[in-house]
Amino acid sequence: MKAALARRIDGRFHYGWIVVGVIFLVLLASAGIRATPSVMMVPLEHDFGWSRATISLAISVNLALYGLTGPFAAAAMQRFGIRPTVMAALLLLASGTALSSLMTAPWQMVLIWGVMVGGGTGVAAVTLAATVSNRWFHTHRGLAMGVLTASSATGQMVFLPIMAAITENYGWRPVVLIVGLVAALVLPLVAFLVPERPGSVGLRPVGAPADAADTPLAQGNPLKTALSALRMAAGRRDFWLLFFSFFICGASTNGYIGTHFIAMCGDYGLSEVKGAGILAAMGVLDLVGTTASGWLSDRYNSRVLLFWYYGLRGVSLIYLPYAFGFDFFGIPLFALFYGLDWIATVPPTVRLTTDVFGKSMAPIVFGWIVAGHQLGAATATLVAGSLRATLGNYTMASMLSGGVCILGALMVLRIAPHAPKRPVAAGV
Repeated sequence: MKAALARRIDGRFHYGWIVVGVIFLVLLASAGIRATPSVMMVPLEHDFGWSRATISLAISVNLALYGLTGPFAAAAMQRFGIRPTVMAALLLLASGTALSSLMTAPWQMVLIWGVMVGGGTGVAAVTLAATVSNRWFHTHRGLAMGVLTASSATGQMVFLPIMAAITENYGWRPVVLIVGLVAALVLPLVAFLVPERPGSVGLRPVGAPADAADTPLAQGNPLKTALSALRMAAGRRDFWLLFFSFFICGASTNGYIGTHFIAMCGDYGLSEVKGAGILAAMGVLDLVGTTASGWLSDRYNSRVLLFWYYGLRGVSLIYLPYAFGFDFFGIPLFALFYGLDWIATVPPTVRLTTDVFGKSMAPIVFGWIVAGHQLGAATATLVAGSLRATLGNYTMASMLSGGVCILGALMVLRIAPHAPKRPVAAGV
């Protein structure tokens, strides 16, 4: 079916864009699931009397596993293929989220939303986007990565207002059943429409020359492959600059704003629906910003792009505590600058990773860099929750997040501008 469809549309546009469309839906569903705990935080406090720090623990485990799963998922995709790996993740997400409607104790939330959902979303994440864009695109790779990365913002834009409205009117349990159903509905699209590689449907990657070699499935143990990639990458200074700058990225996005913004709005008298609406508006802006960032990363110096992205994000976060005090332009101004910047860092970071480590190695190494992103997110989730519980507000957390972003802006300028590609390790 996939080969016949590819032949039918060949000449109009490349089948690689069909693959991008399906994977976009997978990442969109995953983004919606990842956004769900931010809507559940206040209702769980009211229903069970759990503290915000307790709920933040489960979200922190989720974010950490989301990152740590990435490099092993990338290695599994190289060994077993994209389709079976992603289908297994979607099955885990559908069953885990539906099961969470029965939870009544904090340890159950840690197990389901922390471990099961965290592991599943770690497969359907930016490492999947990097694998698809590197495998299916020779040219326009940055644009494809930008579109796929923007799915996170689109998922937030689509799901958050709906989930917040359902939670406000019917409680949190219908929400988890709905997002589980969404994951189940995407699964057959992957099964029927996603080939393993261009060569399996008689095509070359987008823009590849006629003599371009197809990439076969890797051999060997995916666990060993992922760890070998880490050992190789850890010897390079550029890896650690990318790792810790992405740690800062995760701390200032998923970990802080993505998790705590709706609850923060409640501290200033805004309802969950209004808070979710603001996040959704930032999602619309990020859809534009991240897609544009992918286009820019195909044309301009990624180090300079990252410098501006992190710097502007830092300024917007330092401004955030004051934004709630302005009636007309306070929050809209924050949403504009922060929204355009939200995850615009991903395409330039993937570009730099590919420049440093080579096309074959980049998805797995980027998986480890994403692990840094999510460890930063997990850290920020816990720290912000603890500061809120101790101080009664999020002001200190906002200032800390803004400060580390400015540090990240300086850090990325030290990444080698034209780093030599490292030879691919044996068995990777």
